[in-house]
Amino acid sequence: MTGLTGLTTEAVLALAPDAASAKAARGLMNVSQWPTLGHDAAAAWGECQGSGSKPYQTQVDLSGPVFKCSCPSRKFPCKHGLALLLLRAQDAGRFTTSEPPEWVSAWLEGRRARADKQEQKQQNQQTQAVAEAAPSANAAHAADPSARQDKRWQRIDAGLEELARWLADRVRRGLAVQTADSAGECRTMAARMVDAQAGALAGWLNAAGAESDSAALLARLGRLQLLIEAVRRRATLDAGVLADVRATLGWPLDRDEVLARGEAINDVWRVEGQIVEEREQRLVERRVWLSGRRSGRRALLLDFSHGATGFETSWITGQARAGRLVFFPSAAPLRALSVQREAAPEAGHAGALAGVPETSGWHDELDRAAAAMAAHAWLPLWPLRLAGASIRVVEDAVWACGEDHALPLAVPADQVPTLLALSGGAAVDLHGEWDGRTLRLLTLRSDEGLWQIGRVEGGTR
Repeated sequence: MTGLTGLTTEAVLALAPDAASAKAARGLMNVSQWPTLGHDAAAAWGECQGSGSKPYQTQVDLSGPVFKCSCPSRKFPCKHGLALLLLRAQDAGRFTTSEPPEWVSAWLEGRRARADKQEQKQQNQQTQAVAEAAPSANAAHAADPSARQDKRWQRIDAGLEELARWLADRVRRGLAVQTADSAGECRTMAARMVDAQAGALAGWLNAAGAESDSAALLARLGRLQLLIEAVRRRATLDAGVLADVRATLGWPLDRDEVLARGEAINDVWRVEGQIVEEREQRLVERRVWLSGRRSGRRALLLDFSHGATGFETSWITGQARAGRLVFFPSAAPLRALSVQREAAPEAGHAGALAGVPETSGWHDELDRAAAAMAAHAWLPLWPLRLAGASIRVVEDAVWACGEDHALPLAVPADQVPTLLALSGGAAVDLHGEWDGRTLRLLTLRSDEGLWQIGRVEGGTR
């Protein structure tokens, strides 16, 4: 197993949108199918001979990597882009070092022009936001001068009052027994929240309807009641908490607002882990977790795509690169936008940037998570990085043990044997998503390298 600090074979295959694309890319590894292969410091390109008379033009911006191909595939990246990077990862000597051809340079120049335009737009927005800032950010948020926003708040208020009555009745009837009727009630109320333009609460209610533990159910409903109270008192909330309330309702700030108001941090950001999950109606969600080398900040990049179209920008777990993130306003800032990324370090210098970051003790990690979840009462996940953990299986449950803590792990059942083999009873470093009760494991670092889950399908144990 090879570490993923550079464009290794494992790192490239981790970018595949599905297993079929990875398999197809391996089938294009014959150099005779590529009459042209070239690269420079910024990009790699090649022409792949397919079934037609004209080869497919495939190109990769290495600062992402970001892919483009003339083939008709709707997958992103396509098999040709993956194969091109696989060839380069296995033997870069096959590639001619030269100036890129016109079809590559035009694409790169277009990307740079759009990036420059976007950066200038961000600077203008930030300058305007400072110039027009009201004396009180709270008043600016609470006032909501737009009639359309006022109308949405009215619909949310009405919907949450109905939810409050239902919660009070549900508690009076008792939570000890969940019935089929209880789940049906949750689904009905979830639909009502969608009508009230608080659609994100539908997921909360559906999860409550499926909850079998009465204590956990009470905690879920309690957080909903806390949200209702927060909405009622929104005029008194500071800007960060109000932003959290809106996001929890399913009404976050749009990109331009985040760029104008959010905190911008330049750092060297390491990809600690990532996960891609399919939601309803073929909506695909990707969560990429970063840590800042200098700032020590944790960050979440949340992206969505539909079907097999994939994501425009790729992230490689274990790789580090300099760049700028702008954080969404929050009482516990975590979600961010990536607005500038510099090229990844060359393989020969990767260790200086992408070496395993210093890790804090378990107490510090858990204290940090607790502080964030206390500040943002509806925060669903927080990234935990646990150093020196041992993996144990007790009565079919998987645990991370270290110091004086033991945390339950959520791991795909078919990957537990691999997990145990990699750890071999020795201490390993773990990274995953903590929801306050369970750590969903995303990456494991051992002496053999880096292991990652990637797309999670099926059950966990």
